[in-house]
Amino acid sequence: MKKIKWGVIGCGGIADRRTIPGLVLADNAELVAVMDINMELAKKVGEKYNVSAVYDNIDDLLSNDEVEVVYIATPVFLHKEQSIAALKAGKHVLVEKPVGLTVAEGNEIAELAKSKNLKVSVGLMMRYHTYHQQIKELISSGKIGDIVSMRAQFTCWFPESDKAWSQSKKMSGGGSLMDLGVHCIDLLLYLSSLKACIVSGMCETMTFSYEVEDSASVLIKMENGAKAYVDVNFNIPDDASESRLEFFGTRGSIIANGTMAQEEVGTVKVTESNQEGYDAMQERTELNSYILEGDLGNMYTKEIEAFSDALLNNKTPVINIDEAIFVQKIIEAAYESSASGKFINL
Repeated sequence: MKKIKWGVIGCGGIADRRTIPGLVLADNAELVAVMDINMELAKKVGEKYNVSAVYDNIDDLLSNDEVEVVYIATPVFLHKEQSIAALKAGKHVLVEKPVGLTVAEGNEIAELAKSKNLKVSVGLMMRYHTYHQQIKELISSGKIGDIVSMRAQFTCWFPESDKAWSQSKKMSGGGSLMDLGVHCIDLLLYLSSLKACIVSGMCETMTFSYEVEDSASVLIKMENGAKAYVDVNFNIPDDASESRLEFFGTRGSIIANGTMAQEEVGTVKVTESNQEGYDAMQERTELNSYILEGDLGNMYTKEIEAFSDALLNNKTPVINIDEAIFVQKIIEAAYESSASGKFINL
């Protein structure tokens, strides 16, 4: 099998913890080069994954003709600059979420990619969770009827740290909404196949002293009238949150606990209802409920394999940049709504 040859820009954090381990397991991908401004870290990662092409600047990596696609796992403020540099060098790009600091930055990347006939995907890897794929199938097949309400709740405990670039607005673009909310919004849109049209947001820094929000709630109205609720926090302890993903329809519901994570974990309860008339007692039973089952894998390997397959077979990426830009548009609208106290039309 032909393998797409990958280079990695930014060797710390999520790259070393999750994405590179997932990449080296991919059947159709090969890691051939790594780069980090910290050469000691780059060498350490190179040795760890048996990669001899190790660099401490992006130009050298992009000059490597063997590299066909780059994975960018750097702070958000570098995403646009590095994506554009990679595209100008003729490389395809998988950039971590969010795509950039702003919608405008995302559009710049998308326009250049289109002009050069190159592909860009964004690291919204939670789409590939086995249970999330099953949820999408259940919703699209009408198992729970028409969606009327959805919710995503995703949190972590993230106290002040001098080393945390994501607590700097200039480097990250925002706090819990930019970091966690991007996954919530993307999953709600992707799994439901609904289109957002109106946004209301409330963003505050309640607990910590950094300049980005540690708490955000967003209400999104869909074109069919359904409402989506997003709650994302940096100030709830990890073991106090269930990371819930919920879909309620006219014929049932899907409730996922703990599936929004860096591993394929969690449980999903599905309830399919045949209720026709009004029940004054409003009794609830478990007779129509069941728990999803499936073979769980590695979302990062699936992410790499899917994008490599798109390159090998000239297909539209499963996660394309236009979808990521629309998620960014909702996030910007939520920030605007929070500042103005108004609903924002998309």
